[in-house]
Amino acid sequence: MDHSRDPCPWVIINDFGGAFSMGAVGGAVWHGVKGFRNSPAGERRIGAITAIKARAPVLAGNFGVWGGLFSTFDCAVKGVRAKEDPWNAIIAGFFTGGALAVRGGWKAARNSAISCGILLAVIEGAGIGLNRMMAGNNRPQNPPLPSESSTVGALPA
Repeated sequence: MDHSRDPCPWVIINDFGGAFSMGAVGGAVWHGVKGFRNSPAGERRIGAITAIKARAPVLAGNFGVWGGLFSTFDCAVKGVRAKEDPWNAIIAGFFTGGALAVRGGWKAARNSAISCGILLAVIEGAGIGLNRMMAGNNRPQNPPLPSESSTVGALPA
């Protein structure tokens, strides 16, 4: 198990806050640019600020809910399976997608669960691939063999 992280209740709150912050910053940039582009020439700055104030908090909340739910399901899956591997994130993504779409009916929940599970599988697979690719750079290397010029003063056998 990964003992470098806090216990699960604190991880959930931390992940919720981190996801909310990413959504707030990303939403401010996204909606600021969008508001700037969609405003008339003389009111672009005001249009950008108005769009940020109206939509960035909504995006931040959506990111926060997704992050908090994912972290909650991740902790629950770790507790049930009693092991820590990439499958936990994939299963938690599956549950998160389904839970967020459950208001749309069972078909929407199923489709969203499958989509989120596949998305998390791709993310986990990419992470594993990058780790393996970067691990080759840190392999221990054998010391160089002595050359014949360094054995000049040695006694012949």
